[in-house]
Amino acid sequence: MTTLSIRGLDDQALAGLKARAAREKASVNRVVLNLIDEGLGRKPAATRQRHNDLDTLAGTWSDEDLSTFSEATAGFEAVDPALWK
Repeated sequence: MTTLSIRGLDDQALAGLKARAAREKASVNRVVLNLIDEGLGRKPAATRQRHNDLDTLAGTWSDEDLSTFSEATAGFEAVDPALWK
């Protein structure tokens, strides 16, 4: 790993990095590394906001998605009587 010093970073930019780090619950260093990776095209830019609920997912499944999910999880509906003795 290499160490890099950034000269000429103004107070407003530093405040923005610190604010973003606080929002993302990450270090300023991690935020800067992520921004570099995104800027170089090594990682897609984070476009989703972080939420603590599932509101953005409500109503997004198609009938095909539901069918695929239902088939994949059908085995979870079966009760093993040997486990319930």
